[in-house]
Amino acid sequence: MKVAIIAPPYPLEEAPAPPLGVTYVAAAFEKAGADVRIFDYIVNRYTPERLKEQLDRFRPDVVGATSVTLNFIAAADILRTAKRHNPRIVTLIGGPHVSFSERETLTAYPEIDVVVRGEGEKTIPELMPRLEDRRGWESVRGIAFRQGTDIVLTEPQELIEDLNTLPLPARHLLPMSRYQALGYPVSIITGRGCPYACIFCQGRRMVGKKFRQRDASLVVDEIEEILSYGIDRINVADDLFASNRDRVKAVCSEIQKRGLKFSWSAFARANTVDREMLRIMRETGCDSISYGVESGNQEMLDRIKKKITLDMVREAVHLGLEAGMVVHTSFIVGLPGESPETLKETQAFADSLGAMYGYHYLAPFPGTTVREEVDQFDLEILTDDWNRYDANSAIVRTSKISPEEITRFVTDFENEINEAWEKQIRGYWEKTNPPEKDLHVEGFFRTQFVFNLLSKDLIERYGRLPGPCSPEASLGELCARLVEATGGNEEIIRKAMQRFIEAGYIKQTREDDGYRWYWTHNNRVDFNSL
Repeated sequence: MKVAIIAPPYPLEEAPAPPLGVTYVAAAFEKAGADVRIFDYIVNRYTPERLKEQLDRFRPDVVGATSVTLNFIAAADILRTAKRHNPRIVTLIGGPHVSFSERETLTAYPEIDVVVRGEGEKTIPELMPRLEDRRGWESVRGIAFRQGTDIVLTEPQELIEDLNTLPLPARHLLPMSRYQALGYPVSIITGRGCPYACIFCQGRRMVGKKFRQRDASLVVDEIEEILSYGIDRINVADDLFASNRDRVKAVCSEIQKRGLKFSWSAFARANTVDREMLRIMRETGCDSISYGVESGNQEMLDRIKKKITLDMVREAVHLGLEAGMVVHTSFIVGLPGESPETLKETQAFADSLGAMYGYHYLAPFPGTTVREEVDQFDLEILTDDWNRYDANSAIVRTSKISPEEITRFVTDFENEINEAWEKQIRGYWEKTNPPEKDLHVEGFFRTQFVFNLLSKDLIERYGRLPGPCSPEASLGELCARLVEATGGNEEIIRKAMQRFIEAGYIKQTREDDGYRWYWTHNNRVDFNSL
């Protein structure tokens, strides 16, 4: 059986890591015996024509997608296009959004055959042998599908008790070269589940209240596998990694035992870290830690069931800075009961911490307590247009604050940052910056250049260079074309291209009529084999 897994478009500005959910699903299908490909439209520009071309080339029996609310509509539209292109294809969708909106999804998108609810890795081996015969779908736990005019929800799938049974994410199927060119860290998870019940979070509903851990040796096996791609920065993405000193010590000791050298970051709760834990993490390369604080008002924290105090946050930030880490704190605006006064308190508290910080708009995702029990809170949800759940503006109001006021608060904060950044860019051109600031500016220009390369298919569009010429002349001509196409700085573009070529992300091949430049897939799979 051939299975194509869709990684739907996601804004590059949101610093997407190579998608974990997609690679776990792909690995589960591979383990079950399927021939699997990932159609990645995060770092490849999506067009219906490209999708149809890939479908015709690979000829999958199944096309599946996983998504969050932000890119659900894009994922669903891609599955719709695939089904209309070849009605014989069985279409699947999973992920946190559809796990709590099964009926709505199947009603709105008749081209989607099956919704996989919750953790899909256990459902996939049950579903795969029955995919071609709908009469067997009722016996598969953890799915939803149409049966005539009815929508059937089968028995919930049990959570995976032993995470050690999961295969490593199938990153070999991803176009890792493109992600490496972006330069963002690669994410891993060391466990699933959360005993906390924050009202704005899908996590507890999706993966359960019991925290299930992978063995430290298997976590570090995955780290070694990631490093083998030439990657040197990893992000531990589960919220509860830093929740137990013994657990942290076991993973860090294994890293030290194997002599692994890399930089990494982690998310953490303010009420679970301690001095010894952070010291151990720092000794093994953890240079950054992020705390979800959410509000600078204690009453607000209690209302959202965060189970932390402002004093805990102060201490956690202090310990992180003391350990020599960069400390990030994040806050949510528009929570139930939000007012101009609570926003002022949050800003004052964030300023007082001495750490980096940022704001996120409240998004009442499907499956969250704040959405399902909204009548119990001082909160009004203004839209169910999932395209608006993109963190660009407020989509809620309270009795004391309007969406416009919430948006203005965040915009004013962002404008201050942008003004400082524009000053730094002017200093770069005027040659008044210290060297470290110029490096930041050049890094920004390089990132913008990569955004253009990926989102506009610039290598594909301008990488064919006819006529006799040397490889060096071919590179010079390619860079000239890219400068003209992007309006970017010639020196920065040339340096970026030379770096990508040296790293093997971009290569050239000789053809009858000249040279062709192309992105490699990754350092394990030859480009032309896919």
